[in-house]
Amino acid sequence: MYFLILGIILLLLKYLEIGPVTSWSWTLVLAPFGLAVLWWAWADWSGYTKRKAMEQEDRKKAQRLQKARDAMGQSARRRR
Repeated sequence: MYFLILGIILLLLKYLEIGPVTSWSWTLVLAPFGLAVLWWAWADWSGYTKRKAMEQEDRKKAQRLQKARDAMGQSARRRR
């Protein structure tokens, strides 16, 4: 996502001819888009995307369980 944002910013700076980006080659300006594609390909290939999605689902599940325990009054009481 950061590569995509960087690419858009550089593209706008080059197109609007602002700052030192004006003198850069188009290849250098468009490079972050290629890096974003490579990142997404690697993330899908390595399982990084799926692992992060599973971690988020696990956090949501734990929050739901804790909320249910709080609603039943079980979280404040401890067993001896």
